[in-house]
Amino acid sequence: MTILDSAGYDYLMENGSIELPCKPEEESRIVQGLTQKAESNMREGDFYYVISSRWYGAWQRYTGEIGSDYPFDGCSIDALPCLENRPGPIDNSDIVVNGRNNKDDDPQLVRTLEERRDYVLVPEVVWEKLLEWYKGGPVLKRRIISVGDHHKQYSVETFPLCLRVIDSRDQTELVIRLSRKASLEELYITVCGLKESAPEKTRIWDYFNKRKHAVLVSSSQTLEESNLQMDQDILLEVSNDDFGKDSTGNSLALVTVDPMRSNFSIAGGPAMSNGYSSGYSSNHGQGILSSSQMDVDDLFDDLRPSTKVDTRGLAGLQNLGNTCFMNSALQCLAHTPHLVEYFLQDYRDEINTQNPLGMHGELALSFGDLLRKLWSSGKAPVAPRAFKGKLARFAPQFSGYNQHDSQELLAFLLDGLHEDLNRVKQKPYIETEDYDGRPDNEVADEFWRYHKARNDSIIVDICQGQYKSTLVCPVCSKISITFDPFMYLSLPLPSTATRSMTVTVIYGDGSGLPMPFTVTVLKHGSCKDLYQAMATACCLRSDELLLLAEVYDHRIFRYLENPLESLASIKDEEQIVAYRLPNRETGLTRLEICHRYKDIERKMFLTPLVTVLEDPQSGADIDSAVNRVLSPLRRLQQSTSAAIDGIESSFQDSTAKEEEEDIFSTQSVDEMESEDTEGRELSFQLYVAGDKVSGLMPLTKKSAVKPGSHLIKAMLDWTDREHEAYDASYLKDLPTVHKSGSLPKKTKQESISLFSCLDTFLKEEPLGPDDMWYCPQCRQHRQASKKLDLWRLPDVLVFHLKRFSYSRWLKNKLDTYVNFPIRDLDLSKYVKSSDATGGGSSVYELYAVSNHYGGLGGGHYSAYCKLIDDNGWYHFDDSHVSPVNESDIKTSAAYVLFYQRVQKRAESDAEALVNGTVRLKLITTRNDSTVDDDQHTQNTY
Repeated sequence: MTILDSAGYDYLMENGSIELPCKPEEESRIVQGLTQKAESNMREGDFYYVISSRWYGAWQRYTGEIGSDYPFDGCSIDALPCLENRPGPIDNSDIVVNGRNNKDDDPQLVRTLEERRDYVLVPEVVWEKLLEWYKGGPVLKRRIISVGDHHKQYSVETFPLCLRVIDSRDQTELVIRLSRKASLEELYITVCGLKESAPEKTRIWDYFNKRKHAVLVSSSQTLEESNLQMDQDILLEVSNDDFGKDSTGNSLALVTVDPMRSNFSIAGGPAMSNGYSSGYSSNHGQGILSSSQMDVDDLFDDLRPSTKVDTRGLAGLQNLGNTCFMNSALQCLAHTPHLVEYFLQDYRDEINTQNPLGMHGELALSFGDLLRKLWSSGKAPVAPRAFKGKLARFAPQFSGYNQHDSQELLAFLLDGLHEDLNRVKQKPYIETEDYDGRPDNEVADEFWRYHKARNDSIIVDICQGQYKSTLVCPVCSKISITFDPFMYLSLPLPSTATRSMTVTVIYGDGSGLPMPFTVTVLKHGSCKDLYQAMATACCLRSDELLLLAEVYDHRIFRYLENPLESLASIKDEEQIVAYRLPNRETGLTRLEICHRYKDIERKMFLTPLVTVLEDPQSGADIDSAVNRVLSPLRRLQQSTSAAIDGIESSFQDSTAKEEEEDIFSTQSVDEMESEDTEGRELSFQLYVAGDKVSGLMPLTKKSAVKPGSHLIKAMLDWTDREHEAYDASYLKDLPTVHKSGSLPKKTKQESISLFSCLDTFLKEEPLGPDDMWYCPQCRQHRQASKKLDLWRLPDVLVFHLKRFSYSRWLKNKLDTYVNFPIRDLDLSKYVKSSDATGGGSSVYELYAVSNHYGGLGGGHYSAYCKLIDDNGWYHFDDSHVSPVNESDIKTSAAYVLFYQRVQKRAESDAEALVNGTVRLKLITTRNDSTVDDDQHTQNTY
């Protein structure tokens, strides 16, 4: 029997392979059909399943959904043909906590995962079909829930709500996981069932931050509506008597543990006995307007010690579970001087409850309450639970506990605050006129008047500017000019940014030790660019080539076969190996060698090796190739002959007592290992992949190689003798592509200026094929050229640096260092209007930065903010707030920049004095007001 060329990684699995009922392309067709049918009939309560992107990507390549050709430069494809492997059993170990060592019945996903990048979601029918074909696991079942308030949409709840139940009787803890859409009644059923307590004798408290806030009454109210957060505590109390009834059985009113409430809130209504305020119902257009539920931490504001004036504005925001993106954006807005002044005053008259584009004023009220707490609580961290609840209702894209984008949240907040505070109650219908060659100033002013007639709020007053957009038809030269408002400017980073990548080179002929090389390539380059850079770095000869591969879990996960594949598909945490092989036109056989401990569990370890053979005839040729590629690892204290003789002697001794039998019988591998294999006079204990039925087969000297084999996969069992003869450390713990630190570098080779980004944003460029412009003169869609110019600048100018790029399956981040000015940002040369500032200045000063640290999936957000009162900079990192030097503000983590206009000296000094007096008066008023006065104000409101 001959050695077969492998069709997959089945030889890695001791339980054999799984025979598929159909061809790869048929699998793809079946899965696509099932997916389309399931998505067209999606309903709340349906189940989806989580699958690792690594395994799913391998399946896609196998079924032809992703191309797999690799035309090497300078070598014949026939010399090293690439055969796409059939994936083994479904393997989700890389996305669950503790990986392969996870023994839980309900394994949990790693919290930092991102959809598409780390995992995919498939309908239940697709999962069942894949499981039937491939087996594997672990099973990660998730439910579809509806999210949002007015515009409900379906979402897969990838991360259910995790709660720690603390038993007040013995202080023991247990963890439960429920859908955030589960009711409090379901919570009681679950907890009482686990604790074997009667519901009528059980009381559960919201125990956030290990403080009693309010009793969670068994009802249809959801956990999300109760503002319960990921990983928070709930307290279980069990009594011998029924809770909620007196000795006669009559019902008693439930009260919170502390009846005190915030003594000043422009939005909050009187607290009810169950912890709720008499809130505004989103289903009605009239009624008393207030926050539908207070942040329970408001109840404890008055318990905090009085703070000095110089601590105002230094409160951090607690992380409620991947909410650093929200905290970063909120701190930047909460330290915008114009907004602080506005929300610390009485803004109730400007709440627009009738705006269909708004949120009935609830977002503005919730933001205002949060800002007031940040400016009155001293340095005590604030838990924005009520505000996060509002996001879940009105912006379902931010619900749950996934990491999100601080700029996307900022865009939603600015737009939502504008609509909630829009002074225009009835928007007039306005039909704009054509440009018709009129003067730009006339057209721009007309567009701005039209815009202000429909949009008039504090956000428009301070944050909205205007730019000129010019479209030119490439056929008839028709010019179309419009003047559009903007809330922020999203600046692209010039495409010359580079990326540092570390790749380990392994010599296929055994002529050298594995060696890591770090090269610099274009961030958006291709695998061809990496190949060329590596070829230069390792001095590749003309008669050699590099075979690039991703190594995962001690096996070759995939070859980087397509030279045009984007480098964005290679993540920083991956391990990439370049196998240095001969470049010949004649046919060669590729040999892949994986390593395994010779023990009971047979765990795989070390990095796979790849070499080539020319016309191999027998197992002896394979053994010789393995010997050659391992030769650099031989320990110096042992001669080559002694090492090999020792291994051969050990092998012969271990097999001499067995009966002679044909090693290519149909017996199992374990059975064959225990049989006499006198013909196996090899240096190593090797197994090769047979066909889909045979699985792993032991290799002997006389084993014949199938003529014309292009790929042979071998497994090398390491015994104590191999460990003594070879130094395996060179194949352990290879470096990753890039090891990103927790802190960003302040200087980088690819440094660019903010002005370069602005130039790129404003330069003329053609529209994309998917963004054609309908020319009114040609009466056809044309790929027109577009040019943007700044026309009117706002008082607060926000720059969004487009560090993230997206495609269908990939998300990439640019770590380019952008050199931005902290003071004296002069934009006068970019402004085309002669009166763009209304007599003000075109010079700006930085006051806040939203930062994003690290790479994708494991990134973290924080903020640098300049305190209004003391003119000093502080680092707001969730709950932690610390002073920071101005010289440390500029880093490669800068993501969103906040600037304010520099006013004339005399005007600025006068306004600062007035604003400081107003803020001090408002804060003093809050600290001195009484509960009765506060309730009177709210009831009147």
